[in-house]
Order: sequence, then structure tokens, then C-alpha cells
Amino acid sequence: MRPSRSNPAMSPVSWTDPAREQAFAQWLAEQSGTHGLRPETLRIASADASFRRYLRLDAIDGGTRIVMDAPPPQEDCRPFVQVAGLLADAGLHVPQLLACDLERGFVLLEDLGTRLYLDALREADDAQADSLMRQAIDALVQLQSRADASSLAPYDEALLTRELELFPTWCVEREHGISWSDAERAIWQRISRRLIDSALAQPTVLVHRDWMPRNLMLASPNPGVLDFQDAVRGPISYDVASMLRDAFWSWDEPREIDWAVRYWQQARAAGLPVDADFGEFWRQLEWMGLQRHLKVLGIFCRLKHRDGKPKYAGDLPRFFAYAIKVATRYAPLAPLVRLIEPMSGSLTNTGFTLR
Repeated sequence: MRPSRSNPAMSPVSWTDPAREQAFAQWLAEQSGTHGLRPETLRIASADASFRRYLRLDAIDGGTRIVMDAPPPQEDCRPFVQVAGLLADAGLHVPQLLACDLERGFVLLEDLGTRLYLDALREADDAQADSLMRQAIDALVQLQSRADASSLAPYDEALLTRELELFPTWCVEREHGISWSDAERAIWQRISRRLIDSALAQPTVLVHRDWMPRNLMLASPNPGVLDFQDAVRGPISYDVASMLRDAFWSWDEPREIDWAVRYWQQARAAGLPVDADFGEFWRQLEWMGLQRHLKVLGIFCRLKHRDGKPKYAGDLPRFFAYAIKVATRYAPLAPLVRLIEPMSGSLTNTGFTLR
């Protein structure tokens, strides 16, 4: 996931590893001649929560290009390249790959611009927001109905479990200093089992895993799609949940349901295997969203404590609010409230301001 994007117009590029800096300079010099680049214009474009970062530079033709800097062994460019091909074959608007050095972790890409969906939504009126979200839904249905997920790793029980365990490890124990009793751990295990079973029972499609406004760009055609390297073959409701219950942007529930219905109708028309009962599909979406939100609570706390990035903890109330809402709505999940309230009490009881 990409919880942070910087936007410095001409931020200088610094290197902590002189050997990597030298390797990059050599590679960029080679690409500059082939692709008409201007190395002296290199600057920071954005940064991931991972070790990956993106650099922008001008080209002789007047346009700009993006370089992905993904240092091995922490990062591997191969999944990015593989999934970019799958999405391009499905007709999605992803950045064209212009040059790759997979061994050293350098990739030259088409630049889809600087206008994030998230920024556009913040400035949009209701009609404009609806138009943008409808285009995101159209693209998601296209992805799910046309992209071949057969070569991707499954979103299996092991992965779902590892993700859920981030919550007790980093949010419960490290962030809040809480040690669960055996009874509380048993509640957690039962809730986790229900969420995992619900996810595994769903039909599978290509899952982007972060289909949200921070990873969609205003582009032509719209939207441009980024940050897809973690795609898997998994539950059909996952990306819908990511889109409607975003990590950094919240909607009122009537709008969530309206867009969910629109997606569900389009998915059925496209022959996607969504449940014939919208009520059951909505339950699947909410339970899938809860799995994701518990995972992200763990990830954001890990970013704070392990990676020295405390600002992400500012979004914890949004996820606690999501989790409380879903857990209180479904009896099998209600015991989760008992585990969450000691950490979230005042944040969730007063309600979280949307947007």
C-alpha cells in the first residue's frame, strides 16, 4: 500500500548507498541517449511506505518520465512488470514500461501525471465525485472481467492470516501496550476464522489490493492505475471494499451503498460471479473490508514503530471507526468490539468525521 505521496516540485534526489547511486547514474546515462532524457532535471516524484520510490525527469520532447527506484533485495521489480502486462492486456490504463533493469531494480516508465484521484475528490462537488467514482467502478469491472489472474499467487489462508496478525502484534501490543488474556486471544482467533472463511468462500478474480483514490490518476483514458505490484488472485469483493472504505477518505454510507449497487449491477451484466443477492454481497464486502482495516491498523502502527513514520498513526481513528461499525452490525463479529474498545473508545464512540 502507498500511505504517503510526496509532491515536491523539484526535490533533490539523495542516496544513502554510494554504490547504488553510481549504478543508477550509469543506467540513467544509458537510457538518456535511447529515450531522450534530461538527467539534470531528476527530482523526487513520490515515495512508497516501502523501500521503493519514484523519480521524475524531463525529456527532450517536452514531456516527463518516471523512474522507479526499487533497491534489491528489499524490493523486486518483477511483480510490477508482470502485473503491468496483465493489466495492459486487459485494456487498463497503466504506465507503459520503457526500460527495465530487473537485477538492479530500475524501471523507466511513462508518466501518468501528478493529479491523483484523491486530490480531485477533495475538490469535487457531489456530481463530480460521482462521475469519478463511476469511472473507477467501470475500470474495476473491466479489470475483474478481462485480466487473467491465473499466474498470480492466491490470496490464501496463510496470507490472510499473516495480514490479520499484524493487528495484535503492532497495534494491540506495540502501539497500545495491551496483552490479551487467553480468553481475549480466543475471541480474536474466532473472529479471524470467520473473516478468513468469508474471504475464501468468495469467487476469485485479479485483486489489485489497493484500488483506492491514492493509486488512481486523472488521465486520458481515465483512470490511470498505479501501485499494482502486490496483485493476487483473490476475493471478488476486496477491491470494491478498498475503493468504498478507503484508507484516507471516507464517504457517508448511503453513497457507499449506491456505488456498491452500481458495481454489483455492472459486475452481473459483465458475467462476473458476484452473489445474486445484493444483501449477501454487501455482507461479504463489509467483512472483507474489516479484514483489510484490521490489517492496515497493524501496518500503520508498524510504520510508526519499526520504520520511524509516525504520521500514519493519525489515520488510526478512521479504521477503528470502520471496524466498530461493522463489528456491531453482525452478531458473529460483535465480540470484536470488546477487544477494540480499550484502544479506540473515545475515538469511535464520538464518531469519526467523514472525509
